[in-house]
Amino acid sequence: MSAITIKKVETPKDLKRFIEFHYDLYKGNEYDAPVLFSDDWATLSKDKNAAFEFCESEYYLAYKDGKIVGRVAAIINNKANERWKRRCVRFGWIDFIDDINVTRALLQAVEDYGRKKGMEEIVGPLGFTDMDPEGMLIHGFDQLGTLATIYNYPYYPQHIEQLGGFEKDNDYVEYKLFIPKEVPERYAKISSMIEKRYNLHVKKLTRHEVFKEGYGKKVFNVLNESFRNIYLYSELTDRQIQQYINMYMPMADLNLFTVIEDWNEEPHKVVGVGLTLPSLSKALQKCRKGRLLPFGWWHLLRAIKWHKTKIVDLYLVGILPEYRKKGANALLFSDLIPHYINYGFEWGETNVEMETNANVQSQWSVLDSELHKRRRCYKKKL
Repeated sequence: MSAITIKKVETPKDLKRFIEFHYDLYKGNEYDAPVLFSDDWATLSKDKNAAFEFCESEYYLAYKDGKIVGRVAAIINNKANERWKRRCVRFGWIDFIDDINVTRALLQAVEDYGRKKGMEEIVGPLGFTDMDPEGMLIHGFDQLGTLATIYNYPYYPQHIEQLGGFEKDNDYVEYKLFIPKEVPERYAKISSMIEKRYNLHVKKLTRHEVFKEGYGKKVFNVLNESFRNIYLYSELTDRQIQQYINMYMPMADLNLFTVIEDWNEEPHKVVGVGLTLPSLSKALQKCRKGRLLPFGWWHLLRAIKWHKTKIVDLYLVGILPEYRKKGANALLFSDLIPHYINYGFEWGETNVEMETNANVQSQWSVLDSELHKRRRCYKKKL
């Protein structure tokens, strides 16, 4: 039996190999939606990702017979550990061939790093923050992945469970939402009522407002407050917020981007946000090894500008807690659904939701929906 060798990523060439292993392992897979190489490079580079203000990490590659057969990132989010009173090392960006010895060696490297840093448990898959993909797919292997989530082969969770010591820490669910032919009557009635009763209103943003008038930051402030009590969340810093504004807002179709404002205050207070995007999954599959050149840019442009997809991704949706019971989500989707219909979208993909988050899942009760994916974060005592 060939030995498994673990090597730490130490050079830019190593990091390139680390990122590209995923493209090689999933080449030709019809469900995986690979991220752009440039996005992973920016996230994993310690001089580019603002999360390194409070995170530490090391990356590892597994070799067998001189070939790369696996990868993993070991991450410590010190801010999240302090917030949640846990001393955990995260494992993320984990990929491996169907060889449990490779999986064991990769996770052992993360455990060793965690022990060296004084951690008491290993959890994952997780990234640096909630803006990174999280959770290992355990159901829905025949469903198309999304830009915001992880796709993995069915043998991944089988390996984790066979290794022993790992147990469920948190499960996420994802829904397929079928776009109706018109705005549901319940949404329309609630929207009309809350506009009059609570003085809440839809606002469509211009790029000038997003980038020059501070609305980009207001949007992420709402998301920070909306997500603050979600599993292991760590609040985004101002530098991170600016990074995400620069990363995601330029490609946003503003028809698919809605905010809700409370007009009882001056200036008007942003209390809800829905940033949705045409699905980029099929376009990303056509970007050779995650590159925009030579023709990857064309496939992405077709999806973003000309909506050459039947799917819309509900990328970031958040309502301030005190406004959820007032029906602000109905106002949000009353505005967005007509745009979905106009663009010819047939269904929407929710982002990950904690299985215990009944408040979020109740948003979809008005629509025909299908729970089509489930993913898990595991934990193990060190």
